[in-house]
Amino acid sequence: MNIRLTEFSHGGGCGCKIAPAVLAELLARSPAASLLPASADLLVGSESSDDAAVYRLNDEQAIVATTDFFTPIVDDPRDFGRIAATNALSDIYAMGGQPLFALAIVGMPLDRLPAAAIREILAGGEDICQQAGIPIAGGHSIDTLEPIYGLVAIGVVSPQRIKRNSRAQAGDRLIFGKPLGIGILSAALKKGVLSASGYAAMLAETTRLNTPGTALAAIDAVHALTDVTGFGLAGHLLEICRASQLRAELGFAQLPILAEAVHHARNGIATGASTRNWQSYGSAVQLAAELAEWQQKILSDPQTSGGLLVACAPASEAAVREIFRSEGFSPVCIGTLQALTAENTTPGIRVNAGAA
Repeated sequence: MNIRLTEFSHGGGCGCKIAPAVLAELLARSPAASLLPASADLLVGSESSDDAAVYRLNDEQAIVATTDFFTPIVDDPRDFGRIAATNALSDIYAMGGQPLFALAIVGMPLDRLPAAAIREILAGGEDICQQAGIPIAGGHSIDTLEPIYGLVAIGVVSPQRIKRNSRAQAGDRLIFGKPLGIGILSAALKKGVLSASGYAAMLAETTRLNTPGTALAAIDAVHALTDVTGFGLAGHLLEICRASQLRAELGFAQLPILAEAVHHARNGIATGASTRNWQSYGSAVQLAAELAEWQQKILSDPQTSGGLLVACAPASEAAVREIFRSEGFSPVCIGTLQALTAENTTPGIRVNAGAA
């Protein structure tokens, strides 16, 4: 099947997300939440930029609900379906939940994309949901100008085990579960300079389900949990810092980065979304003077189906790492969270060149 899906779309993967600053402006002009009927059972809404909504059913169970979809990040239809489904389910794991079922979101240019390619996209999503042990129970499809695929994902979590962005604490270690650089590799793919091994590395990470999130939720000393996606590492870490009123200190040398992404970043390859991300929040990120522009691009690089970012008490770090390792991940401590001070009164991030 000689189809290049990325030629159908203006962007791809989580790089299609609306920039953080634009999104904040749009939401600020939406009807005030205070005008809507309050519900004590809506445990997590949009107030803290968490990964999914959570609604309490009873003292033991709460529903986790999310939706995620995007245009192609790769050319192979089945790979696109697999990546999109993995990314959508990640939000359930990032809340500490267990997926129950999914609904497919499908938009396809029916006059230009062969039916066989569309079937392969759907099959890729089914592959991942089967791996996660859940059914795709239905969905909705429309005829669109660009291919769009994703899922509505529904899961369950104990109300006592929800991991909110707002619960991080000063002194927490920041543990990260996947390497960075997916957006850069996707840009290299579109330019025709991504190697076969680079594509294999990108596919391996973007189709790796963030299953450790469910087990991490059982650790009380895991205070906050999110997945790093379209806003990049700096953007999603800032969401935790702002929700918890803390500052983060990172060591760039500690960041896990896909090797070929470093090569391409050094050669000036990046996504437009990386630039938009930095324009949205770069003023809240203090970079060490010796860090180069390509290193800043790594920090704002949009990740598709990126890794889990965990804020945990130092005493629990070993247990957190073991959960990741038991499910095939290679976790890395990338920094710490600190209290606000008289000199630093607003949430933000400082990035050192070496260790944090």
